[in-house]
Amino acid sequence: MSKSANPDPNQSPDIGAEFTRDTTLEVLSNQRRRFTIHFLKQQPGNRAAISDLAECVAGWENDKRLDELDHKERKRVRNALRQFHLPKMADEGFVEFDRERGVVALTDAASSANFYVDSLTGGDVPWGIYYLGLSALSLVCLAGLWFGVPPFTAISPSMYCVYLVAALVVSSIGHFYDNYYRMRLGAREEPPEVGDE
Repeated sequence: MSKSANPDPNQSPDIGAEFTRDTTLEVLSNQRRRFTIHFLKQQPGNRAAISDLAECVAGWENDKRLDELDHKERKRVRNALRQFHLPKMADEGFVEFDRERGVVALTDAASSANFYVDSLTGGDVPWGIYYLGLSALSLVCLAGLWFGVPPFTAISPSMYCVYLVAALVVSSIGHFYDNYYRMRLGAREEPPEVGDE
């Protein structure tokens, strides 16, 4: 497979190299490139035909099943991937692609990296706001216990500790699930941005 030139000739981006923050943000700033990484992470060997990639990306992009896509929708995505997105991703060390054979693959570095996309749609609450609310509620309950204010006096301090620990455990499990299974590219059948609206 041919790959576009690497900016640092002394280091190959697909052999254990880590991506810089700026590079990662630049590549992930575009939905088609995020969809590309997501799709390739689900493929055997993290490689696929560009036509299959384009068809799946077009389906996600247009919120249609593959058999509902028209020729124009498929062609528009395929051309954009071949002419702009895949060369850019190759330049940054995320993919290798063979234009003549129409095959694209994630590099070793991109295959082993986890990319997370925080997609807030509908009624989602950012985890930072959630934890601020949980902390505020805990402080109110603790102050009520400390100063003996009803109804907080109805529970013992030890029961309050049990409730607090239980709330933290449930929140931690929810946060882990959200990050690792819902927001990680390649973890689900569809990318985080698809189907959450």
